[in-house]
Amino acid sequence: MKILLIEDDTLLGGGLKEYLEKFGCEVTWIEDERRLENVEIVASYDVLVLDLMLRYRSGEDILKEIREKGVDVPVLILTAKDSIKDKETCFNLGADDYLTKPFEPKELVLRIRSLVRRVRGEKIKIGDTEVDLKGRVIRRGREEFKLSKTAWDLLMLLIRNRGKVVPTETILNCVWGDKPVGSDVVRAYIKEIRKVLPEGSIETRKGVGYRLV
Repeated sequence: MKILLIEDDTLLGGGLKEYLEKFGCEVTWIEDERRLENVEIVASYDVLVLDLMLRYRSGEDILKEIREKGVDVPVLILTAKDSIKDKETCFNLGADDYLTKPFEPKELVLRIRSLVRRVRGEKIKIGDTEVDLKGRVIRRGREEFKLSKTAWDLLMLLIRNRGKVVPTETILNCVWGDKPVGSDVVRAYIKEIRKVLPEGSIETRKGVGYRLV
């Protein structure tokens, strides 16, 4: 699982990152929320774990912007705010779960796993093709196909946003980050993915991006 952790407490953030990685999670920890310049990059993660009381911007504002941008990645609020009013506010803004501090780290792991299973399951169908998310393999009948790591990351981004057009710029930010890569590279990996999916599964919106139908 790819987890984005936004937590300004250095001791807690570092400890959670180390703990989650022991369970096989890939964790990106943002200590300063100002580094989240483009909230659409959240779409490249399986779960966002979000603190509410940050230094420069409230977690509520970040959550609101994420949902207004149409990013539907599961969001787990992790905070010392424990009033029912705070919980109501976050759930109304689109939070999926709410865990108050102090907490047992193992409970956080269990809640994250539950969120991911609930949202995406372990296998999905695209036409006559099955995508095994846990095994990272694609099956059609008795045939099995594997993708390169980059192609798999791109496919996961399209799956998380299934039915929506994912702009090429968002793909570049989410899959390649700061690497100097252009749209021609995106087209090459889209071609790799198309080889293992049913014909017509990925639509190209010229000059805009791609959509998994």
